[in-house]
Amino acid sequence: MEKLTFEQRLDQIKGIIDGIESGQMPLEESVRQFENGMRSLNQLEKELEEMKRRITVLQEGSDGAWTETPLEEAT
Repeated sequence: MEKLTFEQRLDQIKGIIDGIESGQMPLEESVRQFENGMRSLNQLEKELEEMKRRITVLQEGSDGAWTETPLEEAT
């Protein structure tokens, strides 16, 4: 089975939301879909945080030297 991209999994969550909001699902199915969506959303959030930690910002110092700073520290 091919692993879905971050964007594809986010689209699946949007599909779950649309399905629940449509009111066409039985309550039990809506709750099950909600729980699945929350698990997926939590996983995506963890992945996004990890990606943020991997991003660095290149900054030029007052002495003209360039340094890399983690994104979280540069903001």
